[in-house]
Amino acid sequence: MKERELLQLGVPRHAITTALHCIQQAVEGGLHAKQIRRQVRIIARNPGVFTTHPHFGPLAAALSGSHPHVDPARRTGAAPYKQWGRDLDRKSIEQMENACSLPVSVRGALMPDAHVGYGLPIGGVLATRNAVIPFAVGVDIACRMKMTILDLPSDALEKRADRLRSAIERETRFGVGASFQDRRHHPVMDRDWTVSPVTRQYKDKAWSQLGTSGSGNHFVEFGTIEILDAAAGLAPGSYLALLTHSGSRGTGSLVCGHYSKIAMQEHRELPRELDHLAWLDLDTHEGQEYWAAMELMGQYAAANHACIHRHIAQNLGVQVLLDIENHHNFAWKEEHDGETVIVHRKGATPAARGVIGIIPGSMATPAYVVRGKGNPDSLNSASHGAGRVMSRTQAKKTFTWKEASAVLKERGVTLMEAGLDEVPMVYKNIDEVMAAQSDLVEVLARFQPRLVKMAPGTERAED
Repeated sequence: MKERELLQLGVPRHAITTALHCIQQAVEGGLHAKQIRRQVRIIARNPGVFTTHPHFGPLAAALSGSHPHVDPARRTGAAPYKQWGRDLDRKSIEQMENACSLPVSVRGALMPDAHVGYGLPIGGVLATRNAVIPFAVGVDIACRMKMTILDLPSDALEKRADRLRSAIERETRFGVGASFQDRRHHPVMDRDWTVSPVTRQYKDKAWSQLGTSGSGNHFVEFGTIEILDAAAGLAPGSYLALLTHSGSRGTGSLVCGHYSKIAMQEHRELPRELDHLAWLDLDTHEGQEYWAAMELMGQYAAANHACIHRHIAQNLGVQVLLDIENHHNFAWKEEHDGETVIVHRKGATPAARGVIGIIPGSMATPAYVVRGKGNPDSLNSASHGAGRVMSRTQAKKTFTWKEASAVLKERGVTLMEAGLDEVPMVYKNIDEVMAAQSDLVEVLARFQPRLVKMAPGTERAED
């Protein structure tokens, strides 16, 4: 690499010799030219973050505090973040701190339901500058909640229980690879699926899985909802509602995997513990391609829910009184602190002022319809659920179905099917989580699950 190119990348003349020495060390360490140019450009912008880098530490030290090209408005240390809830595990906090150490990070927030994920913790919110992190969006891109309030009396949960069961069984499918032989129809399949090689290749797979519910913590359930405030969309009172949680299925996961590998290859300079925080610059072809695929997966996830709810309502022959939905596991372009940033909400609910969302508990505890308060400290975000207190493996070692069945019976919940790793005891107390974020959202309605179906056993999934 010549002096002219280093100057163009932002390295001042006084640090050229140091830069050339560091580049030689990087070449010997296995980095290729494109990775080296990217790393030099990043260090030139934020030298203070990289003073301990194995190859470029000397360059970062030479530039830190004296580099004339560094914008003084940009940070030279870790980005700040704010935490909600006091009982968060140390590993989740470490993951948030790692995310805030990235040179592209602006600031973050950690929700009270946070637990360990890949890269960014589930319940983590991160704003970045002109960069998107596939694993900070998540494996299940655009996983979302949808609630439909139906024109049925609440006592249908007892008097028409068999009909409700049958509607769930007939109108969706659960589990890894679940699909429909008789495919569902939705305009999302008429969109441009050539935006990415992944979506182009797996369009047919996505179509076969349209209207299915997936695995892990995904569910379909009927219950009663008590509307407390007409701002929810209906007059206060008790109603029967259908609530679902699922996302972009196998195709969304393949999109995440494909672009995460690209991001990791682009950022081999990152230490191993930060591998899953590798990012794509949005002014690159790969960044734009991922963004388009993510947007398509968002539309596809919404279509999944639309099909489930439409077909169940048609099966029952009832009218829809109200629909409410929101998604998490996504990235948005938003204005914060006077600039446009990319806000990743991995297992976090959008909660801008006036925005309606749904925050579930567990199969035996309430879900809440909420209205965002637009708290800027949380980047206009709230939790996406109660949050796990233990891993799926630990849950199977800790609990039995006898214990779980007693809890479900006490709460008046009929469980059609689920894995032991999703029993109520593996989740935090949802009311304590809601209390910890009273400055982020206000409650408009309370939903109580009564008839629940999930995937039939332990299948690896990330929220």
